[in-house]
Amino acid sequence: MSKNLVIVESPAKAKTIGKYLGKDFTVLSSVGHIRSIAKKTKDGTPPIDVAKGFSTTYEVDPEKKKTITELKKAVKTAENVWLATDEDREGEAIAWHLCEVLGLSPTTTKRIVFHEITKSAIEEAIKSPRSVDMQLVEAQQARQILDRLVGFELSPVVWQKVPGGKSAGRVQSPAVRLLVEREREIQNFEGAFQFKVTAEFTHSDTSIKAELPKRFDTEEEAQAFLNELLGATFTVADVTTSPGTRNPGAPFTTSTLQQEANAKLGFGARATMASAQKLYQEGKITYMRTDSTVLSKQALAATAEYVTGAFGAEYSQVRQFKTKSASAQEAHEAIRPTNIAQEKGSSNEYDQKLYDLIRRRTLASQMAPAKLEKTTVTISISSSQHQFEAKGEVIIFDGFLKVYGASKKDPEILPPLQSGDTLVFTEAAARQTFSRPPARFTEGSLVKKLEELGIGRPSTYATIINTVQVRGYAEKGEGEGVERDVILLKNNGSDVSREVIQEKTGSDKGKLIPTSIGMMISDFLNDHFTQIIDYGFTANVEEEFDQIATGALARNTMLEKFYTPFHTLITNSGGIDRAQVAKATPVGTDPKTGKMIYARIGRFGPMLQLGETEDEEKPKFAPMPKGARVDTVTLEEAIKAFQLPRLVGETEDGLPIKANIGRFGPYIQVDKLFVSIKPLDPHTISLDEARKLYADKLKAEAEKNIADFGDGLKVLNGRYGPYVTDGKKNAKIPKDTD
Repeated sequence: MSKNLVIVESPAKAKTIGKYLGKDFTVLSSVGHIRSIAKKTKDGTPPIDVAKGFSTTYEVDPEKKKTITELKKAVKTAENVWLATDEDREGEAIAWHLCEVLGLSPTTTKRIVFHEITKSAIEEAIKSPRSVDMQLVEAQQARQILDRLVGFELSPVVWQKVPGGKSAGRVQSPAVRLLVEREREIQNFEGAFQFKVTAEFTHSDTSIKAELPKRFDTEEEAQAFLNELLGATFTVADVTTSPGTRNPGAPFTTSTLQQEANAKLGFGARATMASAQKLYQEGKITYMRTDSTVLSKQALAATAEYVTGAFGAEYSQVRQFKTKSASAQEAHEAIRPTNIAQEKGSSNEYDQKLYDLIRRRTLASQMAPAKLEKTTVTISISSSQHQFEAKGEVIIFDGFLKVYGASKKDPEILPPLQSGDTLVFTEAAARQTFSRPPARFTEGSLVKKLEELGIGRPSTYATIINTVQVRGYAEKGEGEGVERDVILLKNNGSDVSREVIQEKTGSDKGKLIPTSIGMMISDFLNDHFTQIIDYGFTANVEEEFDQIATGALARNTMLEKFYTPFHTLITNSGGIDRAQVAKATPVGTDPKTGKMIYARIGRFGPMLQLGETEDEEKPKFAPMPKGARVDTVTLEEAIKAFQLPRLVGETEDGLPIKANIGRFGPYIQVDKLFVSIKPLDPHTISLDEARKLYADKLKAEAEKNIADFGDGLKVLNGRYGPYVTDGKKNAKIPKDTD
């Protein structure tokens, strides 16, 4: 073993650092966190003992015991131990836990940090080690303790009082509230329409597209205006030209990287962070959890040199962007390539796309603004007081657009025109346009909103967004939208025609939509635990973590301030009426039975109920139709849901085939055999389709059965080979047994 032992938290990072340090250094990995707060303690005291100053009992994660043994062995033979975990609070906490478990002193053990894994950065870090920063550790502990206490105390209340509720978290709950509030804005949105008029002219064989600045509120007004254009002459009244510039954005922070990767590449927040982490650990980019937009002096110089060499001196403009975030505690630099000249960052296609985005954004931030010339042509109409406007844009100098943000659509270029020129009319159209409701959040726009509100930090955005989906409180939409009628009026120069065309509206593909349970949980917390979902309160807690990290606030003072009122709410939660929380929503009367249909949340999620709970005849239940929610399901959808189970027909040997929807999706049932029919609809599946699926299932079952000894004892063929079962217990058959 070398005399120097370096411990990092990831094998990939260990491999990269190992390349830069000589034979005197051995680099080992803890493979992430090694300890977490214990589920329970041996002596029965609470794992977080609030009465004893939030004293916390930690335990080594079972899967890390082998790693700890190897690290202890290596520590014994090393002269120097260097802790090189990430430079943020999580990394600092891992370094402290390593000291605790390996018997190292946090005050004397060498702690080194760097925000890029390059030879020069590692060598520089080795020259200036420090000790473990206990203020950063305490800030991480405060977050972890608070989140555990909230989850541990609030989740049981949610299980008891909210049907289908799984848990409630301190930071995920405000995120769900954002989604719920946006959904209700969309539901309450009152749509309106207007008619937008466009026209096309020609001059010297060049086409000119123009638009009427005024919108008409009725079809009659739009029709009257188009009629006015018949036989009119069109003259250029004015031509104005104005210079314009477009400036590049700052280099990426964690938040802006997640937003852009979502918008430009379609990556989710979690996938973006996983990809960025790989690039960082391989030494290709700087540390990926940061809210700083600053670039180091070396990076500024290297980027300026590259831009000048690749594109010319006129393209280079050195800039230092001021960090907007007051906390900016997570790291000291924006996300950038460690070598700006390197175009290839990874052989993995996914990671390369992200690397290319980071590289181009960094280059653009150090390039000259784009220079544009904007032209507006005003066109007068001989038969009307209204005027058309044609707008064009010419890029005089592309500047940073050479590498980032150039529009794929060619800008409208206008022919040379001057006042008094007569234009030849080609056609005009008035199209019905509808006002748009507020847009649902994507993962990227939700990250942006959380950052604006001060909720979460670079290290937590991806986790928050993942958690709300895993818990079933929100889901990604898959709908392509629905067709709607649009009125289109056309003037072709000789008459005005009217037609009704179709356009798609309401696509929610890739958007985050709160589920019925998500909406109920959010309302429950709003009614009974306001502080948990209050945006200002949650942002203030984040600021207090920042203050702990700088030593401006004591950890326990902050924890007591939060926990005391919160625990009082938990203590008083026994009186909350579950029936009031999960009130059934009347959908309408079933025409067949005359009974009321209700939408409600049950143990396994949203469902429909036909009839009253108090009636002598027990109510019937049906699963919620796909895409519907307790607050949006229609009577038509509900009536259709109660048409199940449906008799599709019979098998070839006369057994009835029933189609239905269960907890795990649509299925057909023949006798005691259940067959999944995904993605088919139980309302429309044909007899031929059902028989084929049934035959396929019988064949699979037959191949699965190797031998039947009676009394339920069978030999079956499973995913991992043959096994014996009596219906209750399974026993694997050894490979050499026939």
